[in-house]
Amino acid sequence: MKQYVVYRRVSTEEQGRSGLGLDAQRRDIAIFLENFSEAPYEVIGEFEDHLSGKHDDRPQLSKALELVRSTGAELLVAKLDRLSRKVSFIATLMDDTKVKLKVASMPQADKFQLHIYAALAEQEREFISARTKAALAEAKARGVKLGGLRDKTMKRNDAVQANAKARAEKVAKTILPLRAGGASLRAIADALNSSGVLTARGGKWQPSQVSRVLDRLEAAS
Repeated sequence: MKQYVVYRRVSTEEQGRSGLGLDAQRRDIAIFLENFSEAPYEVIGEFEDHLSGKHDDRPQLSKALELVRSTGAELLVAKLDRLSRKVSFIATLMDDTKVKLKVASMPQADKFQLHIYAALAEQEREFISARTKAALAEAKARGVKLGGLRDKTMKRNDAVQANAKARAEKVAKTILPLRAGGASLRAIADALNSSGVLTARGGKWQPSQVSRVLDRLEAAS
């Protein structure tokens, strides 16, 4: 029987971001197990860290890897950056002959392909950082007061987050009981639409929107 050890990671600031929250990771892992895993399979352990991916010293990841090495099970993560944002860490892990890795969002990728993806993702993050610094330097040269600009941006972001949180709490009484009862994201979206509940933009609910609301509720709990 195929065995998996599931590992999830989220940092505090990522709790409410779409695609990065714990509920989103559980969803992606469930999709992989239901559609791409060998059958039969068994999840023999689940571990979860609430730490930045920049840190290699994560206690729950260490426990997950220990179980993987001792049982021969495969380490399963939702996305590669949930394991680490550092290509050096991922490369070292892939060199470990006792560790087998599977990424739910890239179900067919082998170790070589995952290594390439990690390297490209790191290059992209470095470029984005350099681009941001260059843009700030250009703005400063034009006389833009960066501190004031950031303050306005932060206030606007805070207002957006507060509004999103309020709307999430408004539909919590419908969404949470359904999710606790095992309803899928699609089923919850259909239930909201059937009840005449509209999204923030006055439209119909989609599973992705339900997932974002669940992430926000989870972050606020």
